[in-house]
Amino acid sequence: MIKFEELIKSLILPLVAYPQDVEIVCKSESDTNLEYEVKVNPSDLGRVIGKGGCIAKAIRTVLYAGASKEGKKIHLDIDGK
Repeated sequence: MIKFEELIKSLILPLVAYPQDVEIVCKSESDTNLEYEVKVNPSDLGRVIGKGGCIAKAIRTVLYAGASKEGKKIHLDIDGK
C-alpha cells in the first residue's frame, strides 16, 4: 500500500526553500477517492506550481499513477498559507 502523504512530501520538499512551512493534510479518504491539500510558504508557491503549472502537473501525474495502481482516484490542491 502506498503512503501518499510520504510520497507527496518526498516530491515537494526538494522544491521549496522553507521546508518547515510545508503542511500536507488529508481532507478526505474513502475506498475509491483521496483528497490532499498541500500548504507551502507563499514565496515557495511558484516553485511548487512551476511555469505554466508544469511542476504541479508532473506531481499530480505521479500521484495519479500510484492511486490508479491501487484502484483509487486522488485529488491534490496546492495552496499558499
